This record gives sequence, structure tokens and C-alpha cells, in this order.
Amino acid sequence: MDFLDLPPATRAAGTLRLPGSKSISNRTLLLAALARGDTELRSLLVSDDTDVMRTALAALGVAIELLGSAEHVRVRGLASRVGFPAKRAELFLGNAGTAFRPLTAVLALADGHYTLSGVPRMHERPIGDLVDALAQAGARIDYRGAKGFPPLAIAPPAPLRAGVVRVRGDVSSQYLSALLIALGWKGRAVRIEVEGELISKPYVALTIALMRRFGVAVKREDWRAFEIPAGEGYASPGAIQVEGDASSASYFLAAGVLGGGPVRVEGVGLASLQGDVDFAHVLDAMGGKTTLGEQWIEAKGPGSRERLRSFDLDFNLIPDAAMTAAVLALFARGTSRLRNIASWRVKETDRIAAMAAELRKFGAGVVEGADFLEVTPAENTAGSADSPVVIDTYDDHRMAMSFSLAAFGARRVRINDPDCVSKTFPGYFEAFGRVVS
Repeated sequence: MDFLDLPPATRAAGTLRLPGSKSISNRTLLLAALARGDTELRSLLVSDDTDVMRTALAALGVAIELLGSAEHVRVRGLASRVGFPAKRAELFLGNAGTAFRPLTAVLALADGHYTLSGVPRMHERPIGDLVDALAQAGARIDYRGAKGFPPLAIAPPAPLRAGVVRVRGDVSSQYLSALLIALGWKGRAVRIEVEGELISKPYVALTIALMRRFGVAVKREDWRAFEIPAGEGYASPGAIQVEGDASSASYFLAAGVLGGGPVRVEGVGLASLQGDVDFAHVLDAMGGKTTLGEQWIEAKGPGSRERLRSFDLDFNLIPDAAMTAAVLALFARGTSRLRNIASWRVKETDRIAAMAAELRKFGAGVVEGADFLEVTPAENTAGSADSPVVIDTYDDHRMAMSFSLAAFGARRVRINDPDCVSKTFPGYFEAFGRVVS
């Protein structure tokens, strides 16, 4: 589908069961493959990014058995701390950072020869800091293109030689998560020290929590250092129920605030491992009303026709849900400011530049900085009834999903390349239509 015209939205209410978390799905697929024993995964996300991980693991010789559906699988653990059955493989990983970074780290410590590549945008996303950190542990990785970027060629490593590995923490938390997963697999005592301010800490906390479920307990020292104990590596916990995706929840909760609500999402809540559940606090700050249960979150509007309150918030901990907040700023009184979002620059697209460009199409005043965005909604949002605001999505699923909320405004909205949502939520627009009218 080239584009999708969204009907004007005035009301939102209902209950939605969320698809599985992408972050948890890809981490648990890999951890289950590395573990001793078989692991049953339930409510696994089925999307482009998880398909990439499943295909890569299959190419490496990991058996993944369907148990009735693609959302319910059994992963046959390798029970090996040396490597995979396939000693040579060429892996195409699309634009899936949650597959590319951890697979790079794991394969760099395995006993095979591998090449990892992706779409052109993946080859623009930096990976040099992870490669440099892995080299300290004996990895041998060559760049097939520009230095510091994929594609990569990986050869068997030298013996693990570093008791301390250092990695930058201020570009992407996925580098640290990848190192933790890979070094936890090897069963050697290693200390990882973080250089610079670690961003997106909840994603690292998620990694550590999942590693603990697979039997490896990481000791954390104030987000500056992490110690992996010597041991037997990963062991299957038997079964894991994958939580709903908290980032995806943000769009429906925001719709509940804009459209009166209540909108309830099921699968995440107070018991969630994901940091994006804290997006509920952003909605409350803007005048919405949210309620959290153990496995659900509900949101409704402020109960008036007035605009929402503007905000000035640090989004370092919830960078994905921050995109939802940026579009909500179109409905706020005055200027909203999103701070500490530098990681947007190295995502599926340069999200700061892309978000600024698309918000301006609604007449908003936008100030774009290296790590911030300021949004001032237009005073007059009237436009031609025959001329919708056309949103370019930059092959970025979150651009498409975030701007679906603009349908609550005065202008008609057209989403270009709506199928890009298949990266994490293939049925997103159908689900949106079930709660929004």
C-alpha cells in the first residue's frame, strides 16, 4: 500500500491486547538459543524484526519449533559455550538493531566465520563502539564498508583475554546489552565498564532481568560498571511469557487521552520489565488520567475540550515513547520541549530531523537541536478539505504510528508507506481503527 488516508478521529474507547514486546522477543529468542535445555516462548511478537532474528538463528543451526502458531514456539538450546552448528553463514538483518547488535557480539565470541549486513540505513547506523569493545575481549571483526559501520565480517576470536571490557554508553544502550548477553554466554568472570553517561537505562535493566531468568546474575555498580560472574552460562527457565509491547501501548494510551477514553491496553502494567510504561506519567503531566494494574494500563482524557498542557521533559529513559509525546505536542497549549533525545539520530532514521519536518507540515513551530526538539502548535490549523497533510514515514515504523494520532486534529491525514509498521506491529492500523472513531 502506497498510502493510507486516516478518517477524522473524535473518539477513542475500548480494550486492546498488545502484541509481544519486540525488545523482549528478540532478547529471549537469542538467550533461549544460547541456553542449556529447551525454552517455550509464549506471546512472542511476530513482525519483521523478530522474523529477522528467527531466520538468522535458523541459518546458524538453531531449531525453533512452532507450537500451534508463530507466537508460541519452542527453542532448542545449544548447550554450548563455543559456537553454533553452522560455522559459516551470511546473515541479512534488515534494519533490526535488536538483532544486529547482539548477534554481532555473540558471533564475535563464537568459533565461526560470519558476515552480517542489512538495509542501506543499517549501514549508516554506527557500530564501531561495540566492535572496539569486543576487540578487547579478543574478537576479530572487519568492516566490509565504511569504518565504524556495517556490514561486518567476523572470524573466530582469540582466547578471551580481558578481565575488563570498556564500552561507550552515550550513543546506544544496545552496545552494552549486546556485550552483557554475549559475555554472559561464555561463563567467564568479566567486568564491563561504561564510558560516558549511559543512555536508555531501562533497556539495559531489561537485558539484565532476562539474563537473570536464564540463570546469569549480573552485578551492577550504579550504571557505571557491570560484573558477570564465572559460571555455566545460560540455562533454560522452561517457559517465558512475553509481555505486551510498552512502546506500542503509548499510541493507544495517547489516543485515549485525545479521544476521551477510556482506552485500556492489556499485557503491560505495574509488573512490566519495560521502561516505556512510564509514558503514563507523561500523559498525566499533560492533563490525562491514567490508571495502572499489574498487567494493564488505562488512559482517558482530561474531561474538557481544552488543549492539553505543554511539557518540558527529559526523555532519555523512554526514547521510543518520546515520539508519541512529540506528536501530542500538536495538541498542547504553548511550547513543549523534549530533552536528551540524541539517540534519535541513530535510529531507523534520523528521528529528530524527520519528526521536525513532519510536524512543520501542521504549521507547528519546531526548533531542532542536537539532542532536543521544541514544538509550538500552530494557532490556526485550518487547511483545504481536499488537501490532507501527507506524512512521510522514512521507512520508520514509529513515524507512521506516532502520526496516526494527528487524525484527532483539524486537518485530514495521509500516511505514506503505512506498511512500514510491519517492523514491529503489522496489524497496527487495524487495531487503531478498533478503538478510534
